[in-house]
Amino acid sequence: MVYVCELCGYKYKPHKGDVENGIEPGTDFEDLPEEWTCPLCGASKEDFEPLRDEDYHY
Repeated sequence: MVYVCELCGYKYKPHKGDVENGIEPGTDFEDLPEEWTCPLCGASKEDFEPLRDEDYHY
């Protein structure tokens, strides 16, 4: 499932991870470290919401 930052719109895609910040591809959002923040705006994990599949086009 894709998660979107409510502050800036960044989409965390588990299949891509966040390699620039040490998050390997395939890492589920739930498995991200608590201290992980949005790479674009610095928002915390609490500022992310799941994006319904029908709202996201791969």
